[in-house]
Amino acid sequence: MANPKQRPVFLDLLRIRQPATAVLSIGHRLSGIVMVLAIPLLVYLFDRSLSSASDYADTLALLHSLPVRIALVLLIWLFAHHFFAGIRYLLIDVDVGADIHQARASARLVFAAGVAVLLIAAVILL
Repeated sequence: MANPKQRPVFLDLLRIRQPATAVLSIGHRLSGIVMVLAIPLLVYLFDRSLSSASDYADTLALLHSLPVRIALVLLIWLFAHHFFAGIRYLLIDVDVGADIHQARASARLVFAAGVAVLLIAAVILL
């Protein structure tokens, strides 16, 4: 039996430097969760905008407020990240880019594409 004192006693997961592929995977999962949690709010806003003319005006005023525009930019970024990462995972499933060097490069490309969409959305909406 191995010496039990050899194993790590404390692992600080925030101090461990994760590879780009791991960060991308975590980001893909988190973006999916946040988007699913945002669906009820978006459906509520859509329903409210269709109920009457005054509710439409109120919803439109809410959507033009700075905090909501920032939230929409972040949701667009989350969608873009999730979309590009999902395409990457589909390609990896058919053995395109499954090599470790290609996987790292495609992970960086997904991050870059997500940031590009974030910047474009920020310029348009803010």
